[in-house]
Parts: sequence; structure tokens; C-alpha cells
Amino acid sequence: MVKIAPSILSADFNRLGDEIRDVLRGGADWIHFDVMDGAFVPNISFGVPVLKSVRKGTDAFLDVHLMIEKPVRYVAPFCEAGADLVNFHVEADTEEQLLAAIRAARALGKKTGVTLKPHTPAEAALPYLELVDLVLVMTVEPGFGGQRFMADMMPKLRTLRGWIDERGLAAELEVDGGVDAGTAPVCIENGATVLVAGSAVFKAADRAAAIAALRGENL
Repeated sequence: MVKIAPSILSADFNRLGDEIRDVLRGGADWIHFDVMDGAFVPNISFGVPVLKSVRKGTDAFLDVHLMIEKPVRYVAPFCEAGADLVNFHVEADTEEQLLAAIRAARALGKKTGVTLKPHTPAEAALPYLELVDLVLVMTVEPGFGGQRFMADMMPKLRTLRGWIDERGLAAELEVDGGVDAGTAPVCIENGATVLVAGSAVFKAADRAAAIAALRGENL
């Protein structure tokens, strides 16, 4: 069954702990934690101190998406703060440095992933495909929530699904950006196994129903 990972970018930060507990009670599988540095993307979100606080309040799987330049510098702090999976953008550094970041996270007992921006081809994931636990396809430009879903990313998703299956890999295939009850089915049809959703979950009056709808279920 597809996993749902609500992005806390859309949560009410005045009551973040309660927000996370609420979506987990509603059936969320993971919590998606977007880190933005104001350099790799044109926005700033939050960092290690917030992750430490979130980890104190939950034992849920924390999927940490680093939208930052030269992420190898921050592997240890985010791992030690409680990340379960640390995800690096392939555009954020050289292949050598990204491989170093992946090795560092794995040495600390964490899962790893790589992310592709919309204009980055699927081939950019190939050097890492057999080393990571997840590949994330962005279906919006990273940096801001609430953007329109880019359906033209589905061929990239299908290509990655094919490579993962052909190689017999267990890597998850995640989609992030504009995912809601209307766009989730096409993501699943094209091979996604994890859906990141922000507004579609946190802005919903009935979050359990919203999460079920993302999976194509009825409560």
C-alpha cells in the first residue's frame, strides 16, 4: 500500500506537536520534514533544532528532505537530531560529495535518498540508484508549498520505476509537489510508493478522510 507522508510545511507551527500527532492518528505513515537554506532554494524553513523537538514528540518515521547546498556538511547534525531518512538533491553538489553524504548517513545507521528537481533528467539518479533507499521526484519547483502539480513529470517517474524494478531494488519512489486526491492516482499509476502532501492533508477539515483519499480509499 502506498505510504502517505504529510509535509509539516503546511502545519500550524503554533501547535506543531499536536498537528503531527493528529495526522498520524489519521493514518499518515511518515512525516516529511522540508529543510530549506535560502540558497539552494529561494526560501528558508527550519533546521536541526526543530527536528530535535519533533523527534522528542514522536517515534514516527521522519523523512528529512534537505533542500540545501553542499549537504554533506550537515549529515551528522540531522542524523543525530532524529532523521530516519536523509534525502539529498542531486543538484546540490558534485557526485563525489553526494556519495560522501550518502555514505556518512548510512554509517550513522540512517536510510538515504536522492531528489530530482523537475528539470533534472531521470538519468541523474543512476549513480546513486543502488545505494539509496528512496528516490524523490519533485512535481513542483522546490522552495514553496501550494504549487500546481506538474503532470509532465510522470514519464520521469515511470522511467525510474522501470529501473528500480529491472534491478530488483527495494528503493521507494516518492513524489512531492501538488499532490492531492486528484493527482495522487496518476502518481500511483506511474509507480510512486510514497506520496508527500502538505495542504491536502493539513488544510483538510477531516485529515483521516484526506489521507484515505490520497490512497484511493473510502472511509
